[in-house]
Amino acid sequence: MSQATAPTRATAVDMNHRQILEALSGLLLGMFVAILSSTVVSNALPRIITELHGGQSAYTWVVTSTLLATTATTPIWGKLADLTSKKLLVQLALTVFVLGSVLAGLSQSTGQLIACRVLQGVGAGGLTALAQVIMASMIAPRERGRYSGYLGAVMAVGTIGGPLIGGVIVDTDWLGWRWCFYVGVPFAILALIVLQKTLHLPVVKREVKIDWWGATLITAAVSLLLVWVSLAGDKYDWISWQTGVMVVGALLLGVLAVRVENRASEPMIPPRLFRNRTITLAVVASIAVGVGMFGASVFLGQYFQISRGESPTMSGLMTLPMIGGLLVSSTLVGRIITNTGRWKRYLVAGSALLTAGFALMGTLRYDTPYWQLSIYMALIGIGVGMTMQNLVLAVQNTVGPHELGAASSVVAFFRSLGGAIGVSVLGAVLGHKVKDYIADGLAGLGIPSAGSGSGGVLPNVHTLPAPIRTVIESAYGHGAGDIFLAAAPFGLIALIAVCFIKEVPLRRHNGDPLTDEVERESTVAAGGGASVVRTGVQD
Repeated sequence: MSQATAPTRATAVDMNHRQILEALSGLLLGMFVAILSSTVVSNALPRIITELHGGQSAYTWVVTSTLLATTATTPIWGKLADLTSKKLLVQLALTVFVLGSVLAGLSQSTGQLIACRVLQGVGAGGLTALAQVIMASMIAPRERGRYSGYLGAVMAVGTIGGPLIGGVIVDTDWLGWRWCFYVGVPFAILALIVLQKTLHLPVVKREVKIDWWGATLITAAVSLLLVWVSLAGDKYDWISWQTGVMVVGALLLGVLAVRVENRASEPMIPPRLFRNRTITLAVVASIAVGVGMFGASVFLGQYFQISRGESPTMSGLMTLPMIGGLLVSSTLVGRIITNTGRWKRYLVAGSALLTAGFALMGTLRYDTPYWQLSIYMALIGIGVGMTMQNLVLAVQNTVGPHELGAASSVVAFFRSLGGAIGVSVLGAVLGHKVKDYIADGLAGLGIPSAGSGSGGVLPNVHTLPAPIRTVIESAYGHGAGDIFLAAAPFGLIALIAVCFIKEVPLRRHNGDPLTDEVERESTVAAGGGASVVRTGVQD
């Protein structure tokens, strides 16, 4: 039995705790850069879009374009990680990210900014996929919860620091919003240097076969769907020939993508993975978590600045309860999972808290007491911290080392897809709701509405007369509550999905999961009293 399993287990990297932390240092720094890039602009976006003369649609697409690029490229990076040097790939992803950041800082229009954010998303897709894959290749599943907690903590610090840094940059006259994109460049360069010195993994060498047709069709289907959601009801009616063409086109592209993936020798998203119940349910939950996670973070900054008239810096400070909840829950739960090997109860609890948090945030208005808002945000943060990384962990525990890249990237892909869909859909809902609320508010003042819809320029509430300012603040506050209420059912979907996941105790090695079954059967056959020898990572 031991001879049969030896080749499988030989893929594990034998490293102690200190060596793992050294190797992870550059990787975590790279993840910090990726998180910083998305959060540093969250509180700066209202100012950026106003100065570039964009509207609600542009606001949404500055975020959606990055998420879409991340979504489309994550499976490609994950597939490459199964075929070639992971270290080279993560350095390439950082380089692409730095280039996109510099170009974004030079943008002169919302169109240029969106294009550069796409390039940033390509690099972020690599960092998102490769961080999980590299961790999985070094650390056995049973120990991975501990290090996933570190990853969650880094994400929380990046999420905390990003809005604060972005707010300070925007509020500092001699810097300006363009430095929101430049600020991550030094960290990325440092990450490249640290990775070169500390990350040493065995290189898998075999013929690289990338399913470009599958990647293209998947990207096209998702993009067309998001374009439809973003523009419907503004540029054309929801029920129109444009809607028919886009929806039917997206469905046809999706069907073609499935057909290509079933026939490809190295599919971008291997269909066989979905025969695994855990992976399928984790994907459903990841989409739901992505919708809520990105939707919450993107539109909170807009709520604080327009509905409550806060500065970008203060907007960052006011989101601390949500980030604090994420930091504490991801770190503590990661350690508990490592000690016990049990993870399902935390997925269930986290999904329940996420659903409750969104439902309570649905009561949001421009004058909601901040102490209530803090509790609601904390619930969302705790829920995300307990679910996001542990969904990946549950999936990685069910596959062998040769499929870690594909399986990890599938979860990351659908989480990013959920985020892209969530931001696009919730942004469209916000635009339409705000338009109606403003029209009603102005009518109450006896002022005819001039049609300030989702395509209109975002208002600067500090320059408006008091009665109109109250109408605008109330409209955006009520609209923010509506989008959180719309996100609550997605949290419920995640809760239902994780309830049906079968819990399998985390493995103590990086070999094929079938090895555990063979060992258990041989142990029972030998009398049931012998203990199974622990292999893999040694502390």
